[in-house]
Amino acid sequence: MERDGSAVPADSLGMVVVKKKTQSPRSWILFDATGQGSMLDVDKYAIMHRVQIHARDLRILDPLLSYPSTILGREKAIVLNLEHIKAIITAEEVLLRDPTDENVVPVVEELQRRLPQATFSHQQQGDGKEYRGGQHDLEATEEDESPFEFRALEVALEAICSFLAARTTELEMAAYPALDELTSKISSRNLDRVRKLKSAMTRLTARVQKVRDELEQLLDDDDDMADLYLSRKAGSSSPVSGSGRANSFGASSTIGSKISRASRASMATVRFDENDVEELEMLLEAYFMQIDGTLNKLTTLREYIDDTEDYINIQLDNHRNQLIQLELFLSSGTVCLSFYSLVAAIFGMNIPYTWNDNHGYMFKWVVIVSGVFSAVMFLLIIAYARKKGLVGS
Repeated sequence: MERDGSAVPADSLGMVVVKKKTQSPRSWILFDATGQGSMLDVDKYAIMHRVQIHARDLRILDPLLSYPSTILGREKAIVLNLEHIKAIITAEEVLLRDPTDENVVPVVEELQRRLPQATFSHQQQGDGKEYRGGQHDLEATEEDESPFEFRALEVALEAICSFLAARTTELEMAAYPALDELTSKISSRNLDRVRKLKSAMTRLTARVQKVRDELEQLLDDDDDMADLYLSRKAGSSSPVSGSGRANSFGASSTIGSKISRASRASMATVRFDENDVEELEMLLEAYFMQIDGTLNKLTTLREYIDDTEDYINIQLDNHRNQLIQLELFLSSGTVCLSFYSLVAAIFGMNIPYTWNDNHGYMFKWVVIVSGVFSAVMFLLIIAYARKKGLVGS
C-alpha cells in the first residue's frame, strides 16, 4: 500500500541533526524557491510522481546501490548523483536525499542560504525600493539572474568539488611525509603505510576522475546542456497541457502549470534560443577547472610515489649488487683456498711414493707455486667481474 507523503518543517539544521537516528534512511528534504526546507518521509512512487522521472533514474540515487557520479537531464528534473550528494532538481524546488548525513549537512546549509537570494532581490525591485547594498549586493544580483535549477546545481557542484579537494589535501598531508620517511628508512612498517596511502589515492583518483569525466561529457554535448535548462522548457510549454495531472502531495496545480515567482523572474533573463547554453557552459567550466586541478594534484602525488618507488628500487639494486660483490669475493677466495687444500690432501695421504724419498723441498715449492697461482686466479676473477660490471671499481 502506498504511503501518504508527510512534510515536517525544517526550521533549523539542529533539529535535523537531532533527528538523525530516528529518521528513515529514505528521508528527503525539500527546498522551494524561497529557501524554506521541509523534511519528507515518502516512498519512491510519490517521488517519481512528483518530479515525473522513471524508476531507473530514482534507482541511481539509492544509497544501497553503487552508482558512479552522474548528472542526468530529464524533461522536468535534473537527477544528480555526486558521491554523497543525491538530489533531484526541478525548476522550482530541490529534493535532497539523506539530509542528516554529516557530509550532506553543509549542502543543506548552503541551499538554505543561497536559494532565497533571487526572490529577495526581485521583491525589492518590484516594490520600487532603492537597491543599495554595495559591491557584495551587486555580485549577488548578478548571481540571482541565473535560473533556480542552476543555483541549486552550483551549490551541489561547489560542495562536491570542495569535498574532493579537502580529501586530496588530507591525503597529500599524510602521503608526502610518509614517502620522505620511506626514502630515509626502508622498513616493513613504512612500506605498509605507503601501500595503504597508495590504495587510498587510487580510489580517490577514480572518484575525482568520474566527476571530471561527467562534467567534460556535458561540456562536449550542447544537447545535454540544453536538457538542463528546466526553466526554459517550463516556460516554453503550455500551461494547459499538464493541468489535469494530480500532485501526490495534494497540491492544487501540477509542476508543469505552476511556476514560482523566482523562476518566472529568472526566466526573463534567459534567452529562449534552444542552442544558447553559454550560461551553463560557463558554470560547468568553472567547476571543471576546479576538479581538474584536484585531479592534477593527485597525478602529481602519483608521480611522486612512482619516483619514490624508483628510488627505492635503485637502493635495493645497489644493496643487491653489494651482496653479489661479497658473494663473488667469497667464491673467489674459496676457489683459491681449494688449491691449498689440494696440496695438503696430496701430501697428507698415507701412500708410499718413491718421489717422497729425499725430496722434502718439493712440498715448499708446491705450496709457493699454488699460492702464486691462487693469487693470480683471484685477481683475474676480480678483473673479469669489474669488466662485466658485476662489482664497482
